[in-house]
Amino acid sequence: MNVIEYADQEMLSMNVANVLAGALKKCLLVHDFASFAVPGGTTPGPIFDMLSGIALDWSRVHVLLTDERWVAEEDGRSNARLIRERLLVDHATNARFIPYFQNGMDAASGSAALAETLTSELPLSLLLLGMGGDMHTASLFPGAPGLKEALASDAPPLCAVQPQDQDIARVTLAAHVLDGAMDKHLVIFGDAKRAALERAATLPPEEAPIAAVLDELTVHWAA
Repeated sequence: MNVIEYADQEMLSMNVANVLAGALKKCLLVHDFASFAVPGGTTPGPIFDMLSGIALDWSRVHVLLTDERWVAEEDGRSNARLIRERLLVDHATNARFIPYFQNGMDAASGSAALAETLTSELPLSLLLLGMGGDMHTASLFPGAPGLKEALASDAPPLCAVQPQDQDIARVTLAAHVLDGAMDKHLVIFGDAKRAALERAATLPPEEAPIAAVLDELTVHWAA
């Protein structure tokens, strides 16, 4: 992995937005479309705000989530809702968005139903990730039921997981899908997460799921 340090979080957000836009433009020069997987949470919000204001052929960009809580978009906990409010605006309004939640299905059946749709998006052109202090990424949580299956090399593209300390099921892109992205970026803030990332490099993915995607990963860090 390659770690890039920034003076502050605002500078990081500006630079990462430009890096991602450049990667999308480069991909679209040689491919019919670009598949772009993005996380939820608060960290990427400022990046999305800046990225959505950059002009490129967004109509050929397919946006999908790295993971999602199994709730309708009207729910404030929905990552899809965040993406629609922060990324799919301004120039990026024309991007194609692939939501996961399916009415009338649970996380397991819903993720299975989406397998064919997601397979056509692979390998991912561009991936943006976050990481928790517990070294989880996407919804690959250490010790969570479903983690072993999502780490398997033959896992379906989208897997259901149920973190033990949470009452909402989640779906997540499988580890091999994340790791197989053509261009991978991770954004983290603070000394604690920097230390956690360095520790993850010494651990197996079962204990530190972020370890599954460290090869050729670009890490963007600010205090």
